[in-house]
Amino acid sequence: MGKKYCLFCDELVSVEAQGDYDRYVNCHCSPDGSYNLLRDSYEPINAFSHGKKHQMFPIISAYIREQTDCDERVALSIEDVESLMNSPKIPVTLEEKGNRFLQYLYRHAQGPDDPVVIPLTHSYNLTYSPNIQELVFIIDRLISEQSILREGMNFRLTENGWREAATRAGGRKLKSCVLLIAEEQGSSVQWLEKVLPKIEQCGYMPRILNSSDTVNSEPFSMELIAESKLLIADISGQAPEVYFAAGYALGLNIPVLWTVRSTAVDQLFIPSNDIRPMVWEQHEELAALLLQKLIQ
Repeated sequence: MGKKYCLFCDELVSVEAQGDYDRYVNCHCSPDGSYNLLRDSYEPINAFSHGKKHQMFPIISAYIREQTDCDERVALSIEDVESLMNSPKIPVTLEEKGNRFLQYLYRHAQGPDDPVVIPLTHSYNLTYSPNIQELVFIIDRLISEQSILREGMNFRLTENGWREAATRAGGRKLKSCVLLIAEEQGSSVQWLEKVLPKIEQCGYMPRILNSSDTVNSEPFSMELIAESKLLIADISGQAPEVYFAAGYALGLNIPVLWTVRSTAVDQLFIPSNDIRPMVWEQHEELAALLLQKLIQ
């Protein structure tokens, strides 16, 4: 692992090669995580004019920070960087920028009046602001609206601020969840339509990793698994990748729920007595079983 300057926050950080991408770890764009940048895009982006960098880089830094803070993976190229400038995901009004600050506090606080430490010097990307002066103005505005309280670097959501942030977040903070499956093409659709909504109801943001590389799923990613708060491993297909990835999660103390389709039980070989899968027949039944388990 070498060192390299992050283009978007100008911090010298650790960089790890991952295929055609470089992974930037714990810079101001992602203080507790990382993001990937296509290696061949580094120099073309660095060649942007000073004016273009001044306009774009704070926004890209803010996008990376918000996405990684929400446990989303970020992999960028020069095309992604330029298209993001016109994305509806990017706030442009002071009101919406203030909402992003409330959302950050909401994700990190346990409730109203719970302090969250924010060093402001390198945190104006929390509000997609071009400089710290705008961030301070937004904070003062939120204080005057009685949405937050500030004591030095400690920030607290008021009851009013918490309610507002909860409403904008759908009343819940979603935790990352990975589903490992190995089924035939077309089955992923059933998981998406029948199973994932029930998992979301329990406060998780589920994503399907399918070793069969079918549609509507993402490729296996150990990094995504490591960042998850829950893993659901379906061993109906007896895929070695599912066992391996689930074992990797257990090694990181990530809870694992095992499931298996009833038609596969007779052929099932379970390598450990600790694996006690929930048996299901239809996806609707599996959704109900998971819902019952997760709300206990």
